Amino acid sequence: MNSQIKKINLNHSFIFFLFCNIFSIIAFKISYFTISPLICLFLILSIGVSHGSLDNLKGRKLFQIYGINNFVIFYLSYILISLSVIFFWIIIPSISLMIFLIIASHHFGKEDTQFLIVENSYLNQLFFFLKGTLIIFAPMYFHFDETISIFKLLLIDNESFYEFLNFIESNKILLYGIILSTLSSIILFIKNFELKKFTIFLDYFSILIINFYFSPLVAFTVYFCFLHSIRHSISLVYELDNNDLGNGLKIFTKKALPLTIVTATFCFLGLYLLNNTYNFDSSILKIIFIGLASLTFPHILLEYLIEKNEK
Repeated sequence: MNSQIKKINLNHSFIFFLFCNIFSIIAFKISYFTISPLICLFLILSIGVSHGSLDNLKGRKLFQIYGINNFVIFYLSYILISLSVIFFWIIIPSISLMIFLIIASHHFGKEDTQFLIVENSYLNQLFFFLKGTLIIFAPMYFHFDETISIFKLLLIDNESFYEFLNFIESNKILLYGIILSTLSSIILFIKNFELKKFTIFLDYFSILIINFYFSPLVAFTVYFCFLHSIRHSISLVYELDNNDLGNGLKIFTKKALPLTIVTATFCFLGLYLLNNTYNFDSSILKIIFIGLASLTFPHILLEYLIEKNEK
């Protein structure tokens, strides 16, 4: 990966680290400081979702590789996978959540770090997964009861599932998980060491800080929008125009805006329908997490197929 991207991402991590610290100090000093779920939803639908809004361009690239000319198939397949995720979440919510958390851990760990790692080995894939579990374990460790409350709002009513979570919490397995995530970050940092890899630790401490001071929803929103999504968007901007990043940003904004608006429109329509059955905040949480799961699966599958065919 170009050294320019590494430098940009290092600067981005440093800014994000400062932002998390300042944001946390404000929250600590102002006891009544809160961020509503509606603001979280707005940030996720604008900044967060936009980093996947060029999937249609990636899909076109994949279809060219496969020699498929009818691009309508891509949109239908993408929508079908998304709807299938929602369907299975309603039918088997606890299993769907577990699968989502496992896949999301690997996705977050890999997408936030792979620009620093040249070797794409199975061992590195394991380190990516363990690194990404920090996004899951940190909110559960610092705010266990609140995280459980969110799970219950996501249609999870399986008592065995909560008994399992209580077991891992009471036996300090969450802490061991965070330690494993820490060790994986250290290993990724020291392998083929270069100073720009300090990005890994800036990200690590930023994630711990926001999860310590903020609720799981706010912490996830800050991470997902301002670290994960922006980092992925930087790569897309660079791909669009690596000679003029300003022009690349203009192209990215122009191409990402239509699908971002379409996605946001469907989410607000879903929010309106859910609000007839659930309270407003509960409806927002369902839209954020179940909605993100439905978009994450086709997004990750597309990334995997492109990576596989480019080898």
